[in-house]
Amino acid sequence: MSTYDLVARHVAAALKEAEAQSIASDVVARCLLSEAIRLFRQDRPIADIAAELTAAIDNLDEDAPLAFIRP
Repeated sequence: MSTYDLVARHVAAALKEAEAQSIASDVVARCLLSEAIRLFRQDRPIADIAAELTAAIDNLDEDAPLAFIRP
């Protein structure tokens, strides 16, 4: 099992539990993002975390070319 699959399985379980408690998925997503940032801060400098988040933001549109190959 890949790390992605392991995390996806736990996220799916969290979403199912949240739905049972009438908690919106976007609230769960915000909590997951906060937790990811907390984990990043344990071992990475803030500038590195900002670059990681910026790269994710720059590539949100899956139909657009990746940001690093755009003209």
